[in-house]
Order: sequence, then C-alpha cells, then structure tokens
Amino acid sequence: MQLFLEAIDAINPCTQTAHNVERLIHGRGGMLPECEHLCLDWFAPVLLLTSFKTIDADSVDLLQQRIVARFAALRLPLNLVYQYRAGGQTHTELLAGDVPEPHVVTEHGRKFHVHLLRGQNHGLFLDMSNGRQWVAGHAKYKKVLNLFAYTCGFSVAALSGGADEVVNIDMAKGALATGKQNHQLNDLGAGARFLGHDIFKSWGKLRKLGPYDLLIADPPSNQKGSFVATKDYVRLLRHLPELLNDGADVLLCLNAPELSRAFLMEQVAETVPQLSFIEQLANPAVFADVDADRALKVLHYRYHATEQTSA
Repeated sequence: MQLFLEAIDAINPCTQTAHNVERLIHGRGGMLPECEHLCLDWFAPVLLLTSFKTIDADSVDLLQQRIVARFAALRLPLNLVYQYRAGGQTHTELLAGDVPEPHVVTEHGRKFHVHLLRGQNHGLFLDMSNGRQWVAGHAKYKKVLNLFAYTCGFSVAALSGGADEVVNIDMAKGALATGKQNHQLNDLGAGARFLGHDIFKSWGKLRKLGPYDLLIADPPSNQKGSFVATKDYVRLLRHLPELLNDGADVLLCLNAPELSRAFLMEQVAETVPQLSFIEQLANPAVFADVDADRALKVLHYRYHATEQTSA
C-alpha cells in the first residue's frame, strides 16, 4: 500500500467551476503494485476512497491520515467517503465532513447528479469521460440512440453538442429518472426521450423511432437479467442494421477486464460486416493499465448499408 500512500501526497483535485470530477489514483490499473484494490476519486467537494477487497481498520486509518495531511497542505476542506466491495457485499461510510444533497458535479461544463453514499454505481462513470466528450463533438444535427442509457450522460453530451434528438433506453427506471434530472440541470428541456424498457424486448419500438445517425451501446459486462457480454453482445449486434442510417457512427463499449478488444471486434466482423472499424477512443490518462485489454474499450465504427469488402 506504500505506493498508494505516496500517490496521495501528489494529488491535486481540480476545483474549476466547469470541471470538478476525476479519478485521482487508479490502483486498479496495476501501475502501483500491490495497490490493485484501491482507487481514489474526486466528486467535488467529496473524495471517494474505494477498496475492492476488505482491508483492516488500521489500513483505513493510515489512508485517511495521509488524505487529511494532503488536504491540509492544499488548504481544502475534507469530505471523505470510504466504500469497500467484497464478496458481493458493499459497505459505505462517511469518514470526514459531509456530502451535499443534492450532490452535483461538473464535467466539461455539463452538470450531473451523483450519489456516493448508496450503491456501487455513483451516477457518472469517470472512465467514460472521453467518450462523452467525443459524442458532444460528433452529434450535431444527428438523431442518436443511447442504449443502456443509465443516467443519460451520453444524451446530455449529445444534446449539448447540437443533436436533434436522443432516444434513451434502460430497464432501470430509477437511473432514467436521474437522467431526466441531468437534462434539467443542463437546461436541455427538449429533444430527449426516455424509455424504461428491456432493450431486447423493444427492437420494434426502437426501429419505429429511428433510423439513427449515431448509436451508442455501453452495456454492463456481466449483469444477470440484463446483459452478459459473452452471450448478449452478438444478440445486440444482429439488430443494428435495422436501426441505422447509411453512414451512421456507432460507439461500441466493453468494460470487462476478462474480455479483450479482439473479442468485440471478432463479434462485429462476424455479425455486422457492414460496420467498418474507424478507431479506438483513448481513455483518460489516469486510467492507464498494465494490460490495455483489461481497461475500458470504446470502439468507433461506421455503418455502410452495403457490406464493405477489402481491396
């Protein structure tokens, strides 16, 4: 844990009005040996310390002391939440200060509700920051389909970037309700639809609302009853041709450490040969991983109504 403690001494959370949320230390990437279970995130004005295995009280105290010292040096008030996840259990506690309610953070000028004291998913996945920014820059005048929309970060990005319309679909209606609030926070009162349905039972409805110029699929990797990537990604891919305009952009995301980029690319090549690979979006630098295939994969494709053949 020594390397993580030393990394705490160098953190400098961003406090800009337009951007005040980020991962500060990404132990999960393996760049700090023996610290793979630890991460530190900044959701201004709150720090979130996460351990992906149970650690003893003395270790938690040591981490807290180091954080207290660093924030004192920075002359910043400390609000600190600690969460550990082990054996399917999640425990969250407030170690210092308090958490605002509502808690609103800003990423690239866009505002989002987050909730750090309940659940494992806090309302905004920080590793997808570049993906949201890419969507904001490529959505102008487009009709967008946001599959597995969660709290609709992609939708907020698309509409702020000038999209004509976004259709958001997710079976978690509570997450969609937060998504609606996120649109209100950003004065995006028109252009978004919110469908609280199972995607795999809604292809007909999605087809009627289309076709789309930009499609985003950011599914959970292994969530029973919703999506298991090893068997369900191909089921999703089969439906893309009926949803897309010729020349549409497609972002396919995979956040499963055990599944490589090659896994997804092979599924695409076999199932939707009309999709041509354009590029893989880079993750924020702090999410560097000793094995790039373990990190989030965000692949940009372009759809051609007629299958492309190699020269």
